[in-house]
Amino acid sequence: MVITESIISDRQSTDLMLQVSNLNVYYGESHILRNVDLSIPAGQMVCLIGRNGVGKTTLLKTIMGLLSPRTGNIFFGDRSITKLTPDRRAKSGIGYVPQGREIIPRVSVKDNLILGLEAKPEGRKSQESIPEEIFELFPVLKTMLSRMGGDLSGGQQQQLAIARALMGKPRLLVLDEPTEGIQPSIILEIEAAVKRIIAETGISVLLVEQHLHFVRQADRYYAMQKGGIVASGSTAELTQEVIQQFLAV
Repeated sequence: MVITESIISDRQSTDLMLQVSNLNVYYGESHILRNVDLSIPAGQMVCLIGRNGVGKTTLLKTIMGLLSPRTGNIFFGDRSITKLTPDRRAKSGIGYVPQGREIIPRVSVKDNLILGLEAKPEGRKSQESIPEEIFELFPVLKTMLSRMGGDLSGGQQQQLAIARALMGKPRLLVLDEPTEGIQPSIILEIEAAVKRIIAETGISVLLVEQHLHFVRQADRYYAMQKGGIVASGSTAELTQEVIQQFLAV
């Protein structure tokens, strides 16, 4: 069954869903992000790669408004969101799944999902239910609605975190290392779900990832080093040299 627009909104009319330009971010006086430029076309998946500590998560947090840039601009569609608060960015159509998932452990799976409705542009409506399309993407969640979020396995929690982000009807889904600490079979399920979302709805995805198979599912990649973008291109042309430099342990 095709995922309907009941959980994902219409495609963005502009060619670029997100554009980051000349972004500089500091922690105190430590210069973390350096003149970062990055673009995500509508309906595509872009993967951000690089070794630990190069600024990938800092970039995602800045896009989400959790950190403030000293210079630079962030455009979502044709609108600058550089000065918007995190909640307004979420309501404008950006879904975020942070590293570590951050589900609420002593709240049920159902209530974790319902919380995702708060990010909808119009807010949560009373008695609003979970769309069936969520369970088509992640069938295991339907059997666990009454369980506490903290009782799920790591892979199940990751599926819950992605599903919760989708409840807000995003146009851009931002995923920070969704396969970290997850068994290979679940990684493949998450890959398949993300690819299906993109193919059937036109949603855009910004992915931070170290798992090579998942990286290759993206349309384009950006490689980070020392807080800056040092390489980019089509993942179809991702060379062994780039893989060794930015993905090898």
